[in-house]
Amino acid sequence: MATHEEITESLESFARAYSENARLKVMNRDWDRNVLILAEDIESVHTMVLKDGDLSFSQGKTADPDLTVISNSDILADMFFGDITPTEPYMNGTLRIIGSEDDILRLDFISLLIWGE
Repeated sequence: MATHEEITESLESFARAYSENARLKVMNRDWDRNVLILAEDIESVHTMVLKDGDLSFSQGKTADPDLTVISNSDILADMFFGDITPTEPYMNGTLRIIGSEDDILRLDFISLLIWGE
């Protein structure tokens, strides 16, 4: 089981990798979204904000998320550290993403560009 702090570190790593990718920042300059990230096995809630091509995150809930990412703490930490892709846990049901199909695909594409396959 990952800790809240490990999930926070993984999100910091994800945000750093995102900000170093100029292509992603340009690609997402018109995709403003609030993403709620919930661990279902520990108390850990984060909000990732994509606005004007920039990505930031904070601890706690957003009032009106566009996407909600739910999984156990290990999968969330591994996924945002880039140790696993979201595809397998999404397909086997251990990762749930609630939102429009277009937004889910965009989030998956961002992960792919940051971490690769």
